[in-house]
Amino acid sequence: MNSQDFDAPTTRTARPAPKAPGLRVIRGEGQRRKEEPLASRDAVARVLMEAGADLLLRRISPARAGEIERKVDRVLDLFDRVDVAPVLMPVLKRHLDELEALMRETREVRAARR
Repeated sequence: MNSQDFDAPTTRTARPAPKAPGLRVIRGEGQRRKEEPLASRDAVARVLMEAGADLLLRRISPARAGEIERKVDRVLDLFDRVDVAPVLMPVLKRHLDELEALMRETREVRAARR
């Protein structure tokens, strides 16, 4: 190394560090989705997520959230059992109707609190 290496100005420019992805707002325009019929595993799973969010926001009680969770678990188990034994479809339908009624009641109670 010679003295010129230390005296020469650096010509490289520092590149800014890549910006980490941040949160972004998704505009919903204040419109609620219509309640979907509980006809699939995905719809039932969304019910569980809705109940979890309501519990975190203290819009429903832990007891109600627990009841919803138990019913969702039962329905998901029945979906699996119906795949193996289609004769259980009426039992699944009955439990889906009960879960829909519970969710309808939960949404009405939640709306009344607002």
